[in-house]
Amino acid sequence: MNCAEPLESRLPRALSGNACFAIVAPAGPARLDAQRASQWFSERGCRCQVYPGAQQAEGYLAGSDEQRLQDLHAAFADSAIDAILCMRGGYGSMRLLDRLDFDLIRRHPKPLIGYSDITALHMALYRHAGLITFHGAMLNADLLGGKLQPTEASLLAQLGGQVGEGDAIAHPAEFALQCVVPGVASGRLLGGNLSMLGATMGTLAEIDTQGCILFIEDVNEPLYRVDRLLTQLRLAGKLQGVKGVLVGDFAGITVAALTPLLEQTFAPLGVPVLAGWRSGHCDPNVCLPLGAVVRLDSRAQTLVLGQGLFKG
Repeated sequence: MNCAEPLESRLPRALSGNACFAIVAPAGPARLDAQRASQWFSERGCRCQVYPGAQQAEGYLAGSDEQRLQDLHAAFADSAIDAILCMRGGYGSMRLLDRLDFDLIRRHPKPLIGYSDITALHMALYRHAGLITFHGAMLNADLLGGKLQPTEASLLAQLGGQVGEGDAIAHPAEFALQCVVPGVASGRLLGGNLSMLGATMGTLAEIDTQGCILFIEDVNEPLYRVDRLLTQLRLAGKLQGVKGVLVGDFAGITVAALTPLLEQTFAPLGVPVLAGWRSGHCDPNVCLPLGAVVRLDSRAQTLVLGQGLFKG
C-alpha cells in the first residue's frame, strides 16, 4: 500500500555567491580534513561550517544520535546556512527519523545533499516536510575525492538554479545508457538506495510510489539480493502506480547482467525503463533532484525537469 499524500512542496531559494554549506554527518563517521574542505569551498566562491557530529565517531556512527539530530536541526534553523551537505553515508540516518522536527524543517526549507544511507532522510523530508532534496555528491568520497565531471558540475548547477523547468539533466555521453523498456512518462522523481527503500518500509520514510518516476541504485549487493529487494517492492504493492523507472549504478553488476531482471520486473507494467544512469556509488555521480517533477523518455535517453527547483 502507498501512504498518504505528501505535503505541498516548499521551495528554498537558489544558492548565490558566498553561499554557506553546513557539513553534517547524519549516518556513519569519516575523517574530515576541515582545512581542505574549507579551501575547496573557498575556491568555488562558497563557505562551509562544520557541525560537531562531522568530527566525531561512536563506532559505526558519527557521534551520538542526539548530536547528529541536533546538527541537522541546527543547520536547518540557522539563517546563515544555505544548503546542508552530508559528509558520507554508511548507516545511521534511520535512527533519527522518529525524532526529526518536520515543522522546523518545513519553516526553513534548504537543499539537503547526499545519497546511500541518506535515502532515509530524502524520503522522510519529502513525505513530511514537502522538501525537494538532492541525491548527489557528498563531501568525502565525491567532492574531495576528485570524481569525474559532471559530479561537481551537476550539483552546483542545480543548486545554483541554472537547471530549471524544461531543461535536461545532463548525463555524460561517454557512459552508455540502455533503454530497457521504451516509453515516455512524467511524475515526481523519488527513490534512491534500493536497500534503504526496503529497510524503510513500514516507517515514516516509506516511499510513496503512486505516480512517481522511481529511481534506484545500490552497492555491494549481488544480483539475487537486488532481485529480492525488487520483489519486496512488488509484493508490497509499491510497483503499482509507478509511471517510469530510472536505474542508476549498481556497483559490481553490469547493465547487461541487470537487464533481464529489470525486464522481468517492469516490462509487465508497461512503463518506460532507462538503465545505466551514472548516479549513486559511482564515478561520475550525477546529481538528481528527488521530489521534483521530471519527464523520462527512455528511448531518447533523456530526463527533463518539469518544474523549477527554487523560488522565483
